[in-house]
Amino acid sequence: MSNADEQSGPSAAGTLAHRVPDLGALELLLAVARLGSLGGAAREIGITQPAASSRIRSMERQLGVALVDRSPRGSRLTDAGALVTDWARRIVEAAEAFDVGAQALRVRRDSRLRVAASMTIAEYLLPGWLLALRAQRPDTAVSLHAGNSTVVAERLLSDEADLGFVEGLSVPAGLDSAVIAHDRLIVVASPTHAWARRRRPLAAGELATTPLILREKGSGTRQVLDAALGGLARPLIELSSTTAVKAAAVSGAGPAVLSELAVGEELAMRRLVRVPVEGVALARDLRAVWPTGHRPTGPARDLLSLTRG
Repeated sequence: MSNADEQSGPSAAGTLAHRVPDLGALELLLAVARLGSLGGAAREIGITQPAASSRIRSMERQLGVALVDRSPRGSRLTDAGALVTDWARRIVEAAEAFDVGAQALRVRRDSRLRVAASMTIAEYLLPGWLLALRAQRPDTAVSLHAGNSTVVAERLLSDEADLGFVEGLSVPAGLDSAVIAHDRLIVVASPTHAWARRRRPLAAGELATTPLILREKGSGTRQVLDAALGGLARPLIELSSTTAVKAAAVSGAGPAVLSELAVGEELAMRRLVRVPVEGVALARDLRAVWPTGHRPTGPARDLLSLTRG
């Protein structure tokens, strides 16, 4: 094949999108064929007559044939225009079927929302957000799976959740994130514990060498504490929920490290006492997470917006 033949082949004309008129132009042509009037077609489509004329001329230049004969008595399709109109009708019908299918997909997506959240967020923040979401989307069924940050990541990456919330220091691999709130861990103990009567703050070394009631490894709370103490936190008991850790501390089993979101009522009622600590970084970010490259849509997007309100 010669260079001239290669240049005149299909690739020289550009992509299909450059060679085929857009749907708006095809819908206008169909309206002209049905109404016999360019002005009437323009009114039906919702554009001005000059804009309609310009669109028809642009389509004629694109296809390289005349489509419409214009006269004082109206607009009539040329023979080529009648043929193109038949093709256009099939394209528009296919586009309508595509639109119906896409709408069905959106309805199915919007009918449910699967949320995975680490314990503190699931127990103390999500209930309010989900109530607000229900006011916006009463027909969306929401399921919530509470687990540690590792479990949240696993559910998102296996397509078992649409949106997740975690409390750790880092974002699990394979996920994108947005900071939605800030939190601080605090040391608490029963009023009967010796630490409840301390006059001086705990030092990092003393906290690291004292057996504590802790969340299990993989939880965001444990990640923050281990990082603050250089991985030296000593478990007296390891428990898989914030509520269980709190109950053990209230019973006097030992001191614990918990989110200040989780112990407000216990501190106010003196069932637990806050123990001051110095030299230990216990602040953390709370994050919404989702699979990398898949920004939340539909109900998941709306819930994410509510967390920032």
